[in-house]
Amino acid sequence: MCVDVETVLPEIDLNEVDSIVEPYLGRKEMVIPVLQKVQDHFGYLPRPAMEQVSRKMRIPLSRLYGVATFYAQFKMKPRGRYIIRVCKGTACHIQGSPKISGRIEEILGVESGETTDDLRFTLEEVACIGACALAPVIMINDDPHGRLSPDGIEKILEKYE
Repeated sequence: MCVDVETVLPEIDLNEVDSIVEPYLGRKEMVIPVLQKVQDHFGYLPRPAMEQVSRKMRIPLSRLYGVATFYAQFKMKPRGRYIIRVCKGTACHIQGSPKISGRIEEILGVESGETTDDLRFTLEEVACIGACALAPVIMINDDPHGRLSPDGIEKILEKYE
């Protein structure tokens, strides 16, 4: 089911951006904490918010984008309510994580790094979750799911409405 992303995203309240930036005015070295707080509020770094940070902090927009795109923690596109992290560590790989990834991609219609149109799920691959005894394992937000098989994936995803 495709949903118009514009109807799912919250409106960008620039007053909220102003209140985030306010304590950092005149402190250009604090750009990373400011971007972190903006992202915490919106779930990603929307362009209008970046433009407002640029104006208020008097930092060129290109510099803000340079910082935001350098660090993997910053997301430039909206993310899903549920972040699915598929472990690609050695134990998980040997136990079948590529098949798990493939099944999730098939069910959701997205590839790793993408978000479903309804902003319900974002699929990511991670180097290691640190739960090798549960291999293959995925995390959905903070919930681990281990000893998986491709056949059980759909039932797990149905729990996340």
